[in-house]
Amino acid sequence: QVQLVESGGGLVQAGGSLRLSCVASGSIFSIKAMGWYRQAPGKQRELVARFTNGDSTNYADSVKGRFTISRDNAKNTVYLQMNSLKPEDTAVYYCNAQAITTVRATISAWGQGTQVTVSS
Repeated sequence: QVQLVESGGGLVQAGGSLRLSCVASGSIFSIKAMGWYRQAPGKQRELVARFTNGDSTNYADSVKGRFTISRDNAKNTVYLQMNSLKPEDTAVYYCNAQAITTVRATISAWGQGTQVTVSS
């Protein structure tokens, strides 16, 4: 089992900043990929930013130059620094990890989500 716990969401005015954190715990042997997705009301869940294949990163075009993903491997933690927030960034943000467990099973785990609301 792998558990993900997110924190750092909230209400912010347009142009403001927030920092999200996600901690992975449980029967983790290694983490292959870890990152952030979001889902706005009435829309599909979409990739925001993630680490894959070591230090490679992917960003959604809509957040490039404004959001930065970082991580602390020793703590199995990933962060999302969100600057210059826009009302269209309003969504529930979910952490995802592609992990190999201690019994060598490959799983995809999701956090419970954290609400980010940007007011205009």
